Amino acid sequence: MGVGTNKKKLSCLLAVIFAAVLLFGGCGAKDAAKADDIVILYTNDVHCAIDEDIGYAGLVAYRRWCEKSTPYVTLVDCGDALQGDVIGTVSKGEYPAELMKRAGYDFAVLGNHEFGYGMERLDRLMEVCGAQYLGCNIRYTGTGSAAFLSRLLPYKVVSYGEVKVAFVGVSTPESIVKSVPAYFCDEDGNYVYDFYGGSGEELYRRVQENVDACLREGADHVVVLAHLGTDDASSPFTSRELIANTRGIDAVLDGHSHSEISCDVIKNADGENVLLSSTGTGLCNIGHLTITASGNIRAGLVETYPEQDSEMAGYIASMEEQFEAELARRVGVSEVALTTVSDAGIRLVRSRETNLGDFCADAYRAVSGADIALVNGGGIRADLPAGEITYGDILGVHPYGNSLCVVKATGQEILDALEMASRFCLSSPNDGENAVGECGGFLQVSGLKYVIDTSVDSTVETDEQGNFLSCGDARRVKEVMVLGADGNYTPLLPDGVYTVASHNYLIKEGGDGLNMFTDNALTIDEGMLDYEIIMTYLADDLNGTVGDEYALPQGRIEVR
Repeated sequence: MGVGTNKKKLSCLLAVIFAAVLLFGGCGAKDAAKADDIVILYTNDVHCAIDEDIGYAGLVAYRRWCEKSTPYVTLVDCGDALQGDVIGTVSKGEYPAELMKRAGYDFAVLGNHEFGYGMERLDRLMEVCGAQYLGCNIRYTGTGSAAFLSRLLPYKVVSYGEVKVAFVGVSTPESIVKSVPAYFCDEDGNYVYDFYGGSGEELYRRVQENVDACLREGADHVVVLAHLGTDDASSPFTSRELIANTRGIDAVLDGHSHSEISCDVIKNADGENVLLSSTGTGLCNIGHLTITASGNIRAGLVETYPEQDSEMAGYIASMEEQFEAELARRVGVSEVALTTVSDAGIRLVRSRETNLGDFCADAYRAVSGADIALVNGGGIRADLPAGEITYGDILGVHPYGNSLCVVKATGQEILDALEMASRFCLSSPNDGENAVGECGGFLQVSGLKYVIDTSVDSTVETDEQGNFLSCGDARRVKEVMVLGADGNYTPLLPDGVYTVASHNYLIKEGGDGLNMFTDNALTIDEGMLDYEIIMTYLADDLNGTVGDEYALPQGRIEVR
């Protein structure tokens, strides 16, 4: 199923072919790769899933298997490796960074979640990881210097015998609003970092400049390591749009949207074929790209690999022992399953009210005493199954360590926040690859109920960083009611003043572009940590038991 260009042959190798070779042993190492082949193994959006699916021990074993055939094996990561699960929270990213070093990563790019520990911590984690981080579109415009940027190269040209392959790093301009916006600002609140994200054309031009530089240095092939994604909501910064508006790139290995793309063929600006591949999330797949001695390129996914590297497996086991006892501590019990996804695996917490979203938002409101609580769906990362609830389970739900904040806000600011958060909603969840209805900034709420009318096109306007600017007269969010102390709902008043509970990411830092509260008066400024809020609510308000009242979403958000 190969396709050709005027220079080289590009082809997509089905994952099942890899699986058959590896599982049944019908071909030896030399059959899988020839001695002069260049093999690039890639991961993306691991999110601290260190021993799930193939796991790092399987990844290391697979790399060593490849190295039996060719000395030219390179391991790369396309972002979001260091945050997203308990092991990252407990160690502030250090444990997964240490594992990446032991796995032998050669190159990595910064995903939006790599910035979630702050710039100083990022500098430390990049050092621990040991990989050469690449990023051609990250710049600092402040005074002085930014330490982590000194560890960053725009690209690297690597010689494999007589063949030169260039690796170019690209991070999503969405990093500012999909991480912690305040980390990208100076002490006065001015943005001092950006990602050439003023427009799609600005990003494409910047990448093209670096691709051209690689070609001038004699690169025979150019591979872009990207954290851009394929979701329409990320337009104009998607990997497909980057390919369509550039030339000279042979393959894009992608992350960010958690898309599982064995191999797509996309036309570039000259009408030539470019391979696009992405492994999904966790370590459910290993990406495998081969450049043959004749210049042909093929890509595909390794869906399973039975071997485990014993040294890496032992190191992971010893690391997990360091915090296992604390994670296993029982903090409560649930009579019902609290979920983020549908039976089909759609992340409903990012587009619909869910019972776990209700539970989390209720915890913020109860612990803070605020009128209203707002929790972004993208910050609710794991389900709580029925049965015993442990400390580790709670950390899995809220792994980012955000702090409780309560702010005074007008009804209009709350309306704007709901409108911004609902701008991508669809009338029914979309389980396709480009699920535009999904948004990490979608708000789970407590103390409110309202309707989202999807027949109304969103009139929200944002700035070039994706922050809220304004909204037109036509609004999707309607019939907004606020819960009173007497247990009855009354209309939310635009000129009324309410207390709103959330966390520092949303209230102070304008996460997900929800910047309407950043200048407001705080009544609680970075108090209890997010997982402590849930544990306190569970213990003090629910007496340690999540009951049947949370069996289903409670009818706070109606999507029409």
